[in-house]
Order: sequence, then C-alpha cells, then structure tokens
Amino acid sequence: MNIQPLLQALDIQEEAARALADDLRAQIDDLQARLREAETHLEHLAITRKTVTSLADRIPASLPELPQHPDYARILTVFHEATGPLRAKNICQTLGHELLPKNAEDTRAKLKRLVKLGILTEADTGSFARKQ
Repeated sequence: MNIQPLLQALDIQEEAARALADDLRAQIDDLQARLREAETHLEHLAITRKTVTSLADRIPASLPELPQHPDYARILTVFHEATGPLRAKNICQTLGHELLPKNAEDTRAKLKRLVKLGILTEADTGSFARKQ
C-alpha cells in the first residue's frame, strides 16, 4: 500500500494549520497591543474625570453678565494686565478719563459693582483687585 499521497495530504494540512496558527498569533499580538492602548486610554480618562470632578466646586456656576457700558470691559482689561490692586484714580488715568472727582467716583461705583458681581474684590478700602 502506498501511503505517500496520504502523507502529502497531511503535509498540506499541516502547512495550512501552521499558517493559520501563525496568522492568529499575529492577530493576537495586534489585539493585545490595541487592548493595552485602550486600557491606557481608559486610565487617562479616569484620571481626567477625577481631576475635573475635584475642580468642579471651584468653577463658578455661570459667569456674571457685565453691564452694557463699554468701560466695564476696559476696566477688566486693565485688571487682567495688572500685577496688583488698583485704585479708582489709577483706572481713570488708564482709561484716559480726566482726574476729576466726578470721574473717580463714577469709576469707583463701577468697581464696586464688579465687586458685587463677584468679578473683583476690594482688598483694602478703595483698593480693588481681580478675584483669585
């Protein structure tokens, strides 16, 4: 009895099974790498969620609306560029208003309104700063 054709058929099936096994191993390696990336991404998202929720109490519910007068936006720009507290007279000069008592009082009233809105703080009497 000639078993040579049977052995050749077995060789063909072994080669096919070996090729399939090699292909599956390659797919497994690829899937494991993708799984590691997905797990790392999940860890980063969990860290981000934890950070955001821990900071949530520090974020104001909504920003207060500024009054319509254009000086308010200009005043906030001045405070954004300032390194420390400012007085109403400093703001008047920066805005280009004459240093008249009327202008200083008008600016002081605007600063007080920004304090009431929670945007500025009054560090000392008449001295205003950005809220930290």
